[in-house]
Amino acid sequence: MNVLNVPYVATALYNNSPDALSGIFSSIEPDKIANEPWPGTDIRPEVTFKMAYGDDALFLKFDVKEKHFRAVHKQINDAVYEDSCVEFFIGFEEEGAYYNFEFNALGTPLVGYGKGKERIWVDPSIVSTIKRTGLINVAEGDVLPHQWDLTVVIPFKVFHNHHITTLQDLKAWGNFYKCGDELAEQHFLCWNNIIADEPNFHLPQYFGELNFN
Repeated sequence: MNVLNVPYVATALYNNSPDALSGIFSSIEPDKIANEPWPGTDIRPEVTFKMAYGDDALFLKFDVKEKHFRAVHKQINDAVYEDSCVEFFIGFEEEGAYYNFEFNALGTPLVGYGKGKERIWVDPSIVSTIKRTGLINVAEGDVLPHQWDLTVVIPFKVFHNHHITTLQDLKAWGNFYKCGDELAEQHFLCWNNIIADEPNFHLPQYFGELNFN
C-alpha cells in the first residue's frame, strides 16, 4: 500500500490568490500516477500530483503530459471522465463510503459520495465552491505531448457528510487517477495499484493511506 504524507501549510488558505498557490506547492515533492492496471495506449501519459492542506481547505495540483487531448464538458457534474481527466478519491476513517473528485483539463468538476459505484452527486451549489485554475498547452501537428496542469482548492465544507474543522491527525484513505474514456486511445492510471479484471476505479480496498501531518 502506498502512503502519502500530506503536509500542513500555515499560509495555505481558501482565499489565496493563484500566485500564492504556486508558492504553496514550490517546496512539495511530486508523486506519480504511474500504475497502469489495464494497459491500453502505446504511450503512457506522464502524470504527477502534489497535495497540501491548510486551516480551511485541501490543495491539490496535477501536471499532465499526454498523447491525446479532449476537453468538452463544461457543466458541473458532467461526465468529465470522458475527457482528459484527473481524479482524487478520499474516504475518512473506516466507514466504507468515500468522496470522488473528478476534473477535466478545463477544471469542470464531478463530485459524488457513496460506497462503490453507488454515487450520490453532490449539489452543484456546494461543488461550485471548489476553486480551479490551470494552464493548457495543446500540441499542434506532430509536436507532442499535450501538456496541462490543474490546481484545485477544496474547502472543508465540500465534505458535506462530515463535520470537518481540521484535517490534522485525521485518518484517511484515497487514490489518484488519470483517465479519458473518449480519447482516441483510452488509458487508466492510478497512484496506488489496483488488481481487477476490468477498469474500475471504485475499489476502495485498493486505496492508499493518507496521513495529514
